[in-house]
Amino acid sequence: MRGRITKGTGGFYYVNDENGRSYECKACGRFRNENIKPVCGDLVDFTARQGEYGFIENILPRMNVLSRPAVANIDILLIVVSAQKPHIDFMLVDKLLLQAQREGIRPVLCVNKTEAGLKAAREIERQYAAYDVLLVSAHEKTGLAALKELLFGKFVCFTGQSAVGKSSLINVIGAEKELEVGGMSKKTARGRHTTRTTELLYLPEYKAYVFDTPGFSMFDTKGVAREGLAGYYKEFAPYAGLCRFAGCAHNKEPDCAVKRAVEEGKIDEKRYQRYLKLLESFEGKENG
Repeated sequence: MRGRITKGTGGFYYVNDENGRSYECKACGRFRNENIKPVCGDLVDFTARQGEYGFIENILPRMNVLSRPAVANIDILLIVVSAQKPHIDFMLVDKLLLQAQREGIRPVLCVNKTEAGLKAAREIERQYAAYDVLLVSAHEKTGLAALKELLFGKFVCFTGQSAVGKSSLINVIGAEKELEVGGMSKKTARGRHTTRTTELLYLPEYKAYVFDTPGFSMFDTKGVAREGLAGYYKEFAPYAGLCRFAGCAHNKEPDCAVKRAVEEGKIDEKRYQRYLKLLESFEGKENG
C-alpha cells in the first residue's frame, strides 16, 4: 500500500492511505542501518496487518525536505501575515519567499485579518505584486473560496509569525481536529505560539493535507549564494540580462536595469531596500 506519514511519535509512525484512513506503523530495521529517518510528509510504501502495527517498507524520493521540525514533500508554502496586529515582519516574509523558491516550493502570501485593515492589506499586496497574494478574514469568513481552491489535492504548509491566524484559518476551512488558537501578549503585541506538535491534518473535503508550523526558525538563508540571491526575486526577472555587467548584483553597479526599474516605480522601493540589506548580510558572512 502507498500512503503519507502524518505523525511520528515514540518509534511509531501514522500513515494515511489514499482515502485518508490511518495506519499505525513501524519503520523497517534497514532504515536505521542506512541512517534514514522517516519524517512527516514522506510518501511511503507500507504493509498493514490486521490487529497489529504495519511496517514502512520504502520511502519514495522526496521533492523537498525542511528541518526544525522535519517535514517533506510540501506543495505550497502559505505565508500567513496579519493586516492588523501583530504587524507584518516584511524581512521575515522576504526570507520565507526566498527559502520556498530555493526548495522548489510554490510560495503564496495570505493576508489575514482584513476586516479592519484593508488599507494595510492592499499595501502588502502591492509590495508583493510579483507573487500570488490572498486577502482573507478568518473572523468574517471572507476570501476563503480562493484559499479552498488552492488547497485541493495539495500538501500546504502554513507558516508565519504567531497570532496571525494560521490555526484559525485551518479551523474555519474545515479541519476535523480543531487547533488551539493563540492570542497576543498585551505588553509586546507579539503572538504566543500555540502549535507544538508535528502532525499533518487531513482535510477530506479537499483531499488535502495541511501543516501548521510551530514557528519559523526552520527557515533561513543557508545554502543561498550571494551571487544567486537576485534570482529569487521574481520582480527582477523581467530585467535579467539588461544590465551593463553580467552577474550584476543590482547594488552599486552603473547602468543597472533593476535599479532603473526601482526608480521608475516598476519595482517596489521598500522591497528593493530589504534586498540590499540581505545582500549586505551575505557580504558580511563572506568577509567573516
